[in-house]
Amino acid sequence: MISGQAFFVNNHFLWTYFMDLSYIFSSALACEKSFPKFGFKKQSDGFICKKNLRPPCEDFYVLLKINSSLESLTAEVFDSETDEKYALFDMPRANGAFLAKIREQVLELVKEFRKSCFKTSSPKEKYLEFLKEKFNAEPDFPWQDSPDYSVYRCPGGKWFALIMKIKFRQLSLSSAAEEEVWVVNLKADPEKIKGLVNKKSVFPAWHMNKKHWITVLLTAATDFESLCNLTRQSYELVAGKKFL
Repeated sequence: MISGQAFFVNNHFLWTYFMDLSYIFSSALACEKSFPKFGFKKQSDGFICKKNLRPPCEDFYVLLKINSSLESLTAEVFDSETDEKYALFDMPRANGAFLAKIREQVLELVKEFRKSCFKTSSPKEKYLEFLKEKFNAEPDFPWQDSPDYSVYRCPGGKWFALIMKIKFRQLSLSSAAEEEVWVVNLKADPEKIKGLVNKKSVFPAWHMNKKHWITVLLTAATDFESLCNLTRQSYELVAGKKFL
């Protein structure tokens, strides 16, 4: 998701975009009490943090903004001397060596923020143990060209879980989100999918029928008990019987 703003630059009317880094709230579990230690200040509509960039970008600073519901993180870059917005940073198609260094530093800051103020432990290994213990299911790797993809099957051979490693941007979280994440596709009741999808830890299915499947992140942002319940439901829908 990208936020937009219209303004004038050199007498030209432009539509630019804030760099949307909201995927961070899906990649890990935010610890709000730690935000001030990183430099965030509380405001009526959320938090804001100003960070000066390093050489060769020392003439610029970045403003990181978080909304009050802890669902949105955006970044804007400004000239340190004039406080004018650096418009090129907001243009997805703009490129160049200097601009690339600015974007790299901003993404590094976001990673530092996550490391300092989020719980980042992955539930993936715990989830794999759950699949084995509860369903006596072993992973099957059916695609040679996608060795990270594994399926878990019911006794009849149909799969109820597909585990993959994809990029956050493939879930439409952010065009800047090249970072990879482990996910699992699970079958769900078509009448309940709309209520399950929250675009934070549960998404419309990636690479499968969105009317019958969902994609769940295997990150600290996902409630593990809910993940297990969704997996049981997937098993029951595929197997056609209650799981005892």
